[in-house]
Amino acid sequence: MLDEDIIRTATQLAEASGIEAAALLAVIEVESAGIALVRIDERDEPVIRFEGHYFDRRLSAALRQQARSAGLSSPTPGKIANPRSQSERWATFRRAAAIDRKAACESVSWGLGQVMGAHWAWLGYASVDELVAEARSGTVGQLRLLIRYIEKAGLLEALRRRDWAGFARGYNGPLYARNRYDVRLANAYARHRTIAGGSKDQPSHLARGSRGEQVRSVQALLRSRGYALDVDGLFGPQTEIELRRFQTDCGLRADGIAGPATMAHLRGGLRVGGVLPNWLGAVLVRLRSMLGLS
Repeated sequence: MLDEDIIRTATQLAEASGIEAAALLAVIEVESAGIALVRIDERDEPVIRFEGHYFDRRLSAALRQQARSAGLSSPTPGKIANPRSQSERWATFRRAAAIDRKAACESVSWGLGQVMGAHWAWLGYASVDELVAEARSGTVGQLRLLIRYIEKAGLLEALRRRDWAGFARGYNGPLYARNRYDVRLANAYARHRTIAGGSKDQPSHLARGSRGEQVRSVQALLRSRGYALDVDGLFGPQTEIELRRFQTDCGLRADGIAGPATMAHLRGGLRVGGVLPNWLGAVLVRLRSMLGLS
């Protein structure tokens, strides 16, 4: 499940670029599982992957021999295995940077979109350090980097058409089918589209003033989990109040907006500590009424 802040930011940036939010979220999920930052030595850092064959080809002969002896570079793709943990990957990157910082930065894929540092000039950055700074700045910077790459690579239309094979070929390379990249994109898109509540013609966020069957569904789900409100298809003050209560109970940002993450919690019955059985809904409604909380 992607973080609510990532979903919100990605949705805003996707709309600005004319991309369906669910499609961009699918790319984020497949590339980085939606993890923007990890804690490394008391600092929040982007998720990375170090590519030893990139590093190998960017070094002088003398430094290449040093890197190969240290197990940090090889002319063969995949020969230098990435550690499982991000802390170990950052340690690997820092060892490489001690040999040649620019080459090391160029040999890492950065952030939510896993964009290679080697593309810095092609993407219009003044230096690889500028690209790295964008990735290290946080969620917004990483998403800007991802969208810049999609636009520069001419993949916007493939993403808009949901041409997963075409997008996969351009983003992941000609061997994309080996790891079912296109299939994983399609599956991730289907999940996010469902969470968002329907087709691209339907809103991915419901808020006060919304109306219709999607609102009725939100109200019914809230009511089944013990929140007192009418199921009338009108997103009014009471629906917003009860939705905020639900979000607070789930540890979500209590903004009163039914976005993808909130809908996932509603549909999954997720609450603090796990799953709230539906049969408790009626009990909670009565308790709220008795305590004057309805």
